[in-house]
Amino acid sequence: MARNKYPEETINLILDISLKLFLSKGYDNTSIQDIIDGLGGLSKGAIYHHFKSKESILLAAYKRMSDIVEEQMVKIRDNQSLNGLEKLREMFMSSLKNLKQRDLIAVTPNLLENPKFLAIQMNMMIEEIVPRYIEPVIRQGLTDGSIHTDYPRELADVLILMSNIWLNPLIYPFTEENVADKIGFFNELTKSLGLSLLDKGMEQHLIDIQRKRKKQAKEIS
Repeated sequence: MARNKYPEETINLILDISLKLFLSKGYDNTSIQDIIDGLGGLSKGAIYHHFKSKESILLAAYKRMSDIVEEQMVKIRDNQSLNGLEKLREMFMSSLKNLKQRDLIAVTPNLLENPKFLAIQMNMMIEEIVPRYIEPVIRQGLTDGSIHTDYPRELADVLILMSNIWLNPLIYPFTEENVADKIGFFNELTKSLGLSLLDKGMEQHLIDIQRKRKKQAKEIS
């Protein structure tokens, strides 16, 4: 096959086909050869030119998704019509509306069994999401009076860690029966700080992820 003049299009094609296969066959059951077969003419060499392994493909998919998430975060952070608390709520709720992100989470292996993926997610939260987005809107909330805390950085850390670790089914397992209690406790805790961030949509979002992962596991077993 002739050299592709548009490598970005090739990369996106590989990621799109790979994610479809991860969803239909499961990440562990999808081979590089499966991906090659799904690409219709792209050689193994062309894939390895861009990606060293199947794992690197999944990591690239996360990078592409994180770029989309950051674009949303920037728009919310820089929206001058919202106060700090409103921005914080929008940031939390925007993740619930991202169906592609939900699909990506559904195909990701358990993070406790794959520390490399967990480390990447933790690094993104600590080095990017908290200092660039969460902490600035909390500090804005302090200025405009919509948020009250003596510990803006610590509050930002706790909110992002609880929502992305404690409420993350890839790290901290839960059942459909106790998800409402987890959401309830999270809301009780944040309300004591003058915040109210999550609603029923978050509960359904977590349940949908659990069901999708269980369905996928059943289909590929």
